[in-house]
Amino acid sequence: MTAFTGTPRLMRLVMRREWRTGFWWVLAIVSLGMVMVTYIDRNMPTLAVMATYVDMINQNTFFRALGGGTSVIVDRGFMSAFRSGGFLYIMTAIATALAVVRYTRADEDTGRTELLRSGAVSRFAALTSALLVAGSVALVAGALTAITYMAVGLEPLGSITYGAGVTAAGWVFGAIAALAAQLAQNARTARAIALFTLAIAYVLRYAGDASGQLWMTYISPMGWVHAVQPYRYDRWWVLALIVGIVAIMIAIAYVLVDRRDLGEGLIPQRRGRAAAPDLRGPIGLSWRLHRGLFVKWAIAIGVFALGTAGVGTIAPDVSVLPAGAFGLLQLSYGGGSGEVIDYFLWAGILIFAHVVSLYPVVMVQRLRAEERAGRAELAQGTTMTRVRWAAGHLVVTALGTAGLLVVTGLVLGYFYGLFMGALPGTLFRVTLGTLSCLPGAWLITAVCFLAYALTPRFSVPIAWAVWVWTAVTGQVAGPLYGVWGGTPFEPFHYLPNVVAGAPFNPVPVLATLALTALVLWGGLTALRRRDVG
Repeated sequence: MTAFTGTPRLMRLVMRREWRTGFWWVLAIVSLGMVMVTYIDRNMPTLAVMATYVDMINQNTFFRALGGGTSVIVDRGFMSAFRSGGFLYIMTAIATALAVVRYTRADEDTGRTELLRSGAVSRFAALTSALLVAGSVALVAGALTAITYMAVGLEPLGSITYGAGVTAAGWVFGAIAALAAQLAQNARTARAIALFTLAIAYVLRYAGDASGQLWMTYISPMGWVHAVQPYRYDRWWVLALIVGIVAIMIAIAYVLVDRRDLGEGLIPQRRGRAAAPDLRGPIGLSWRLHRGLFVKWAIAIGVFALGTAGVGTIAPDVSVLPAGAFGLLQLSYGGGSGEVIDYFLWAGILIFAHVVSLYPVVMVQRLRAEERAGRAELAQGTTMTRVRWAAGHLVVTALGTAGLLVVTGLVLGYFYGLFMGALPGTLFRVTLGTLSCLPGAWLITAVCFLAYALTPRFSVPIAWAVWVWTAVTGQVAGPLYGVWGGTPFEPFHYLPNVVAGAPFNPVPVLATLALTALVLWGGLTALRRRDVG
């Protein structure tokens, strides 16, 4: 048996398991890229209008750093890549990292790898098939992005370079995930390492571009990808350097695979405490399981809220934009008679509300993971009923969601007020605005929990579909496809813009809370009546 025996057959198995997930990732990446092109064409129809936007972006380092680089030029292709690149690179990186962990470390945790290796399957087959399939997803996403950009008339060389950059981002973090899978003791830790590395890479790249300390950009994998600069410099030598670094990381991953035991990681597990009196109830148990996740989310939210506060300093420059820009802001984020800054702040608050709403989606998915692993059944073998068990998780989820919104309001409000010299009024208004989004986030939690209680097998895709629907039909994404003001089919639509001085109306809030309570009651009732597992 050779080092790669069984790889082709195992690769076919991985492709069969991955094609649905990979299809949706590719569709999301390519669609978002095209949405950004459409957005540029609709809002910057002439070079003169685009030049106005470019001058405004170049004068604000925080905003310019979002797309990467030290300056922005007047070019349709460059602006499309500038506005979409940060999103597409991150999405491709997440897709490949999760796929690599899913078919390496996660399969080891479930015993699938041990079962497969009882046949004619080598030690390296699982890692090889995972890297090839995940890399193929990134390659297809990059290739289709390049093809669609050329189809709408963008420069072929720049389009191909941009697509190669999208692929390179996926390959880099696929290799990082392969290393994480060898270091971690389980799949959850491996995912955390890979995604934490992605977050650090983005923060370093953003901080380097915003501050001018380019050494931070150069040590960041995200900085390498952004340095390609499609439609401007088309640095293929940077892409070649990335491929070389990826090859080195993959080679190290193979060495580690050969030196560790199946099911074990190179980082030893931390010993637990001999006694845990705080685990006597469902709330204490849930908090013990999820406190690490909450801390990571709180740190990430705080960092990006700080960055958003810096980006928001561009708001006063909206006066140089074409006529009607302020009216569109009022139409999309209407309410009250506030200034331009107030509408930008409300837009930022809504963005964070959608991001924080992803936290309960992840938490509800962990309910399903606990059930599938058998730990829920063990807990319910004590005096803890399934309703108390689920209620404990829901309480921690609800309080965690509220905590994340408080972090958002305090960090965004304080630092924006500090940058603009508007303390303490901005701090109070922004914090109040973020807390007004809490009922909508709780409603998303309730709907996801109802899906888990009714159809646990399909609860994960349903939960993601609920969140995607909320984001796509909301006031934030609506302007990307010409719908200003969002649609009435998402929970944040009816919130008054209290930041801009709109009068607070308790009716939408109370109605949302009542609907949340009703959905939660239905979910708990359904959970009580179905079989566990």
